[in-house]
Amino acid sequence: MARRSSGKILLQVLATGMGAAVLALLPWFFGALENWEAQTWDMRVVRLAEPGPATGDIALILLDQQGLDWGQEQMGLSWPWPREIHAAIIDYCRRAHAASLTLDILFLEPSAYGVEDDALLAQALERFGATALAAFLSRAETGGRATWPEDVPRPAWTVDGLDEWLATAEPDFFATRISPPLTELALSASILGNVQQRPDRDGVFRRMRPLDFFDGIAVPTLGLAAGLAAAPEAQSQLTHQELNLDGNSIPLDSQGAAILRFRGPSGTHAAYSAAAVLQSEIRLREDPDASLKPVLDPELLRGKHVFYGFSAPGLFDLRPTPVSGVYPGVEIQATFLDNFLSQDFLRDLPRELTIALVLGLCLLTALVLAIWRSPLTGTLLGLAMLLVPVALAVTAYHLGWWMPLLVQEAGVAAAALLGLIYNYATEGRQRRFIKNAFQQYLSPQVIEQLIADPDRLRLGGERKILSIFFSDLQGFTTISEKLDPEELTALLNDYLSAMTDIIQEEGGTVDKFEGDAIIAFWNAPLDVPDHALRAVRTALRAQARLAELRPKFRERTGHDLFMRIGINTGPAVVGNMGSHNRFDYSMLGDAVNLAARLEGVNKQFGTYTMISQATKDAVGEVLAMRELGRVAVVGRAEPVTVYEPLADDFAKANAPALKSFNQGLQAYYQGDFAEAVRIFSILAHGDPVAARYLEICRDLPPQPPENWNGVWKMTSK
Repeated sequence: MARRSSGKILLQVLATGMGAAVLALLPWFFGALENWEAQTWDMRVVRLAEPGPATGDIALILLDQQGLDWGQEQMGLSWPWPREIHAAIIDYCRRAHAASLTLDILFLEPSAYGVEDDALLAQALERFGATALAAFLSRAETGGRATWPEDVPRPAWTVDGLDEWLATAEPDFFATRISPPLTELALSASILGNVQQRPDRDGVFRRMRPLDFFDGIAVPTLGLAAGLAAAPEAQSQLTHQELNLDGNSIPLDSQGAAILRFRGPSGTHAAYSAAAVLQSEIRLREDPDASLKPVLDPELLRGKHVFYGFSAPGLFDLRPTPVSGVYPGVEIQATFLDNFLSQDFLRDLPRELTIALVLGLCLLTALVLAIWRSPLTGTLLGLAMLLVPVALAVTAYHLGWWMPLLVQEAGVAAAALLGLIYNYATEGRQRRFIKNAFQQYLSPQVIEQLIADPDRLRLGGERKILSIFFSDLQGFTTISEKLDPEELTALLNDYLSAMTDIIQEEGGTVDKFEGDAIIAFWNAPLDVPDHALRAVRTALRAQARLAELRPKFRERTGHDLFMRIGINTGPAVVGNMGSHNRFDYSMLGDAVNLAARLEGVNKQFGTYTMISQATKDAVGEVLAMRELGRVAVVGRAEPVTVYEPLADDFAKANAPALKSFNQGLQAYYQGDFAEAVRIFSILAHGDPVAARYLEICRDLPPQPPENWNGVWKMTSK
């Protein structure tokens, strides 16, 4: 995760988050997402629908296809059935002591079986008492009646606030025609309910208006009429937000409809076959003592609000709903009553809150993409953010709200996409800059770290403690004169590649190549806590690798290749240096100069790797070393103690000789040249450094000069 300034993050969040919100909200405002949103709602309903507190208080009697077939085969009944048959079903419900009975059947014309048939049905309705009959309201210009029938009483219930509501209502709320049930039947029922249902634009029934208006009368939908059947004089209050009936409220949307909370697939409410009910009533009539057991126990309907309607396909009362493509219309009415009794209708989330949610999610997604800028991480987090609107929508459903999901998903997706594009445009440019600037002298792993966290790179210059590495091949000028350009280039490429691989494996930064010379450093641009140890370890590995390659190089050049290395640790200024168009990531400072000098001082000692006291102190006791001496290099007045790092195997195998060398060196420091000569003469044959000290000590007088400090003064670089 890249660390960036809060200002840059804020700029990206505002640019991508606000842009995404606009892209999502504009089509939502103009209804372009409505059909797709409805489909996402249906998926929620299918998965989240569950019975409510009043689901068990409602039962259905359905005339299905098997019932029609039974009536035809067993009783010779053709459709439409005589109304006497419906009367028998009503009597069964009365016998069962049902709380109310609602008939979702239009009885618009006199019975084909005569007036006595109608009278039997009317008498059954009167005997039951709390019944609701179906009427049909329409907005047609013909058909039905243009005014409320004079011989049908107007509903006894009153709606407070109705006049104020109607004064501002849209014309769509007013029906122009009514098709009421037969007058004799209408007079026998407690209340009439409208069975006209209006689906959403895609033809699916998700909402239902509790009231429609005809001739100045508020006509309840049949599902609400079922609840009013036993209380026709219920007091109600109507506002543009809700319809309140004796304390029970029905929330209304902008079209005056309530969103239905479906309880599950068809059959969730207890449903019984009309044929089974009819058979049971016949048996009970024929055998009052109940020696013949009825097909259905009347106790099943005790205290229930019963709906009687059709589910046979040929009777054309099947509707598409969120839970099923074929759903009995009577069950939709039952769902309305269920919601009313359970008091858990769903509501549309206010538009203002939807806008706030979309904006908040877009900004949150933009913030996530602004903080985690890696393409893979950003993509995964963007996909994860798409789950947030789903979780919110599910939670909202359980809390009773229809929260628009698609606009939120569109906003999150747009914010994620814009964030990825923004990251690619800005970070891609930054990645290219970093790769171009560092690919020649940093390992790919280090470059990736810089790309992941660019703020770790301070372009320009900064002062840091570095461990600095200078190397050069001994006598390479002479060797190069004997090779043609192609051979020389191939040799250098092989040698420099082998050494550079080791430097980069140890986390070093290659500053530059100057012919056969390599300049490198550690602890920039990335912090390397053990930079001194890595630099010295690189020197040991490089010398070992060159020893492995020496036989092959000898075959190509006729000479053995040896490398001198100087290492120093100290403060330096490091950064991109050069012109605006061409620059190098390099270093400057006295510590750099000392490292370069130590590489050359190897010639005076006969060594191939030399480090300063500062580097030795930074490494500690991790590696074996021997002190070589004290030197004053050209351009530096202050002497420095230098050391030779040793491979562990070599140090262990030569421990006695190294101990003797240190004793000779201490004698040299103390001005006891005779003792130094004695010791160094023993070691000189196998140790070039001891041989060099032997040569110097023999040239010195027996007594040390005044102010002797044992410092070698270098007169050349």
